Amino acid sequence: MTFHNKIKYYRSEEEKKRIICLLCQHYCKLKEGQVGICGVNSNEGGELKNLVYGHPVALNVDPVEKKPLYHLLPGSKALSLGTVGCNFKCPFCQNWEISQEHSINKEVTVSPDQMVNLALKHKCQSIAYTYNEPTIFYPYAKDIGVIAKERGLKNIFVSNGFESPEIVKDMASWLDAANIDLKSWDDAYYKKVLKGGLQAVKDRLKRMVAEGIWVEVTTLLIEGENDSDKDLIEMAEFIANELGRHIPWHLSAFHPDYKMQDHDSTRLETLKRASEIGKKAGLYYIYMGNVPVNGDTYCPKCGELLIDRTGYSVTVNRLQDGHCPKCYREIEGVWR
Repeated sequence: MTFHNKIKYYRSEEEKKRIICLLCQHYCKLKEGQVGICGVNSNEGGELKNLVYGHPVALNVDPVEKKPLYHLLPGSKALSLGTVGCNFKCPFCQNWEISQEHSINKEVTVSPDQMVNLALKHKCQSIAYTYNEPTIFYPYAKDIGVIAKERGLKNIFVSNGFESPEIVKDMASWLDAANIDLKSWDDAYYKKVLKGGLQAVKDRLKRMVAEGIWVEVTTLLIEGENDSDKDLIEMAEFIANELGRHIPWHLSAFHPDYKMQDHDSTRLETLKRASEIGKKAGLYYIYMGNVPVNGDTYCPKCGELLIDRTGYSVTVNRLQDGHCPKCYREIEGVWR
């Protein structure tokens, strides 16, 4: 089976005999045969070729809550896929074995049609592009996503938010939801340690919300790195004031991994402190992850318990057509 993996997401610079990749905000300038920072997009014959197109390295059926997305089809299943490669270099990456890997196993081949059929076979209601940074395999993700949408499935991006403006504009036509990592409130940390940029992520978050994509935000809290009261207050106020008080904020506990083996795991107290800061900023929905705490959803108006979660399982869902059964407030999210 042949794949149409020549893609349009680049600009040619004829005079310099190179192309500019438009997938993310690194805007890699590639000469013939050169591969971008992500390790999986290459200039071949003056065109951008996505080397991982059709070659997933991770494929699982997960609860959608594991993404984490708490306001999209609660209790449903998502077919989750990822490839090798990433455009960031996070030292705490929990999927570093694939994200920081560049060798591609071309023996594993799954076409967009086959991927959608797989999702339907396993009774999934969505497809999640996750595990590594999906922006770098966007041409593959989009080809899957367009078919998935036609066949009644939702599409989800779990991303570091470093997409180019061109990609976000394109996403709006087929993507339903995204969970975006807001990893730090320190631009120098973003640039030096993660090899990204804070302002770019903030801009993309605002653009996704403006484009009508359902957005949830995750912050992996690492004590001593990104958990100062000042940073958390500014982060929470940014979400509340510039994205919307209805945007769910997932506060996730760090555990030692990859290049941060010597760093302590995040304590529950740190997540509770961040949660209180979020509440003071006016956020309606704050959830704690990687800790033994239930991620329940309450009505922001009357305080009624709407969705009872134990781990990644929804044990009770009392929403009535997206509304609180008690005060009838509309609850923000994608419920059907």
